[in-house]
Amino acid sequence: MSARAGAVRARAGAPRARAVRARPRPRLTGRAAVLLVIVTVLAVFAVVPARELLAERGRIAELERRARVLQEENRRLAERIARLHDPAELERLARACLGMVRPGEIAFVTTPRTGDLGPAAC
Repeated sequence: MSARAGAVRARAGAPRARAVRARPRPRLTGRAAVLLVIVTVLAVFAVVPARELLAERGRIAELERRARVLQEENRRLAERIARLHDPAELERLARACLGMVRPGEIAFVTTPRTGDLGPAAC
């Protein structure tokens, strides 16, 4: 082996030792920082739609509850309309609320002891 080959081999081994001892790797590389920023921005932009989604679910639940209440009220009103088409019910209301009587009948009006002559609850 020549002296020159030994010197080349010695030089070749030296930089490897220096490369291992060289500066320590940074904890946060440039790529990692960019990725972290992108993930953070995406997370921030995802919060607003998620909050709106939850708010819309609450509104939908409230509207469904209100629709059930209105349907029940509509059902009761439809039953009342059906009762008002009955001539017997109309006569009952006319007698109780308006104090009407049939021709030839005598109407008696009694006053309450408190003296309140307000209309009957119809």
